[in-house]
Amino acid sequence: MQGDAAMGDRPVTFTELWARTVAAHPTRPFLVFEAPDRTVTAWTYGEFDQLTARVAARFAESGAGPAAPVHLALTNSPAFVAAWIASLRLGAAIVPSDPMATTAELADHLERTRPAVGLCAAERADTYRGASRSMPGLTVVEIDESDAELAALTTGDPMTLSAVTDPLVRAAVMFTSGTTGRPKGVVITQANYAFAGTTMAMAADLGPDDRQLVVLPLFHANAQYYSFASAIAVGASVALMHTFSASGFLAQAARHEATHASLFAGPMRMILARGGPLPVTSPPLRLRHCWFAQNLAVDQYDTLSEWFGCRPRQLYGMTETIPAVLTDRPDDPRPDIMGDVTRGCAVDVIDADGGSCRPGEVGEIVVGGRRGIELFAEYLDDPDTTAASFRDGWFLTGDRAWRDDDGRFHFDGRRADVLKVAGENVSVVEVESALAEHPAVLDAVVVGAPDPIRDEVPVAFVVPAASPGVGILDDPDELAAFVAELTAWAESRLGKAKRPSRYEVVADLPRTSVGKIRKFLLTAAAASPPTISPTSPPATTEVST
Repeated sequence: MQGDAAMGDRPVTFTELWARTVAAHPTRPFLVFEAPDRTVTAWTYGEFDQLTARVAARFAESGAGPAAPVHLALTNSPAFVAAWIASLRLGAAIVPSDPMATTAELADHLERTRPAVGLCAAERADTYRGASRSMPGLTVVEIDESDAELAALTTGDPMTLSAVTDPLVRAAVMFTSGTTGRPKGVVITQANYAFAGTTMAMAADLGPDDRQLVVLPLFHANAQYYSFASAIAVGASVALMHTFSASGFLAQAARHEATHASLFAGPMRMILARGGPLPVTSPPLRLRHCWFAQNLAVDQYDTLSEWFGCRPRQLYGMTETIPAVLTDRPDDPRPDIMGDVTRGCAVDVIDADGGSCRPGEVGEIVVGGRRGIELFAEYLDDPDTTAASFRDGWFLTGDRAWRDDDGRFHFDGRRADVLKVAGENVSVVEVESALAEHPAVLDAVVVGAPDPIRDEVPVAFVVPAASPGVGILDDPDELAAFVAELTAWAESRLGKAKRPSRYEVVADLPRTSVGKIRKFLLTAAAASPPTISPTSPPATTEVST
């Protein structure tokens, strides 16, 4: 662990990091927010510290505190940032959810974490209140996400707060898809956030005069760990956009004089498709650093490097690993390489017996560290899954890679049951479970298909419950109606990234002699042109097995 991430012999907490930065840089800019109408509001560290003290008072009045978290279903907004920092200063944890999640998804998060306060946008309040019906003690606060005054959250005087000193105090529960089907709650501590911030600031050579541009959603770990926490660690500032705009990204970076940014490969391909280099009449770009995750083609990378004015650096990390544990070299970044072990982190590639792989040998990526300090603390209320995720003290990522003779890591595939849809983990088991609940579905299997924008997308192979092989499969109108019904069913139960982009209705699924589904055959079929989808006309749907 680096010196900046420790206080004496114990790890520093996130609130100690915040207090130290506020004391050192009270008048330096902290947050610049650009609203949907392009209105810009800015706060210094000192101003935002006072704002969060008032928000903490509002939360405390509603019972938030240790063991009583604050749930956030908000898009990028000052309210999200203020609620996050206020909650942690209060000793409470946050539970961020996709603000566009369905009632069922939100209800699952609420029931598993039992928050005292829930924040949602006023225009999505019906969905949120529907999810919270089983929690009569929850205080629901409706937010205008473009309101820079935070009127709904600052109804009283500031609260006097002391920094939390216990590094293992719970700071967040972030839900991420896993192979068990039901999203796992990843428990993050105060020390985790601080370690993420100090490690990522060092990896990006971030200093007080730098500015992060944040366009990725704040409910994801990426924006929290790599951008906000790193800025707070060194007193840098953050320009927060309410949403990602492929055509507007470079103009936003120039307008807000951003020096650092973080993206996924999916959004970068969207920039290539819808954006372009800035005109010579626009303000100059100051970008000197940009993280990205997942591979880009060489020509795509070269074009973006020219447009950005810097060569983006690939990284690898998970919600559980806290910082990006692999980061590419600043002096020689390549689009096809995951990177080297990030300073302060421990990463290895192991074989089936647990031994370290030699250069060129493919194995599983494992990450070392102390739980709750350099690694996540645990999976929420799931000690068995937590224990199974570690081997001899190493966290098992499930991702495969190999190292070259120079020590750089090369990606060689991901967990079979988790797709990466535009940077978001999607459990195929969760999608399969949702589809299987439909009364007209006998069986459902979901695999990934390549996508030029989102890297991969879910494709569902569905066996109808009634008379497999006849009926629906023989009638194009019934087939189309069945797919439309499945589409509506998924839309009511699954977030956008999890919904199948295509449905293949089949008489049976290919299986081995012991009944296991031969997914590799379906994966090959999913890569072929579609036969029917939510938007395509009906056609023959039987898949050769």
